[in-house]
Amino acid sequence: MRFVNAVGMSLILAMATTAGALADNHDANDKGEGKSGRVPETLGYVEWVVMQDTGLRLKSRLDTGAKTSSLHAVNVEPFNKGEEEWVSFQIPLGDHEDQPTEGTVDHEDVILEFERPITRTVLIKRKGAPSQRRYVVMMEFCIAGTRHETQFSLADRGKFSYPVLLGRRFMRDDGILIDSADSFLAERECEHMTLEDLVEEHEDQVVEEEEAS
Repeated sequence: MRFVNAVGMSLILAMATTAGALADNHDANDKGEGKSGRVPETLGYVEWVVMQDTGLRLKSRLDTGAKTSSLHAVNVEPFNKGEEEWVSFQIPLGDHEDQPTEGTVDHEDVILEFERPITRTVLIKRKGAPSQRRYVVMMEFCIAGTRHETQFSLADRGKFSYPVLLGRRFMRDDGILIDSADSFLAERECEHMTLEDLVEEHEDQVVEEEEAS
């Protein structure tokens, strides 16, 4: 994963240590049986999610009409990593401006770059437009104070209100019920960073790498 300055500088953003700090309290709430091991939880049709390893907060729509979840991504490029097929993609934070900020950093100046193994590809049929092939990757995220993992198809959602769409596969596997009449019903929050936190975390990591070398 990389932090890309919109001015043109591309820098490594190594934030894997953040993952363990996000939603560590989920184990105490994992009660019940079934595929997810969780008691069914009712959420609104719109909720905040935090992508693991980054502290990146995004607004999500929970859509029972979609099977596979979708994540806003641009500059999606496949590549080979050893014998595996991977994909790189970027999430420009200026497209939705969901990340909280203290006002010293502009959303337009922050782009996060990811690399993930390709789980599969899907062919999306579009009305009045050619079919589109999309890559699907596994991503960890936090919603309602609990960590989850599901498949996300990568698509440019810049023109949509929500950069994340959570589909039926996630709801089924993790025991989620949807109240279609209300939003932001989650009783617990996921820890996330501000734009300033993201930049500071990156700068601290660069210093540590320089000292180690």
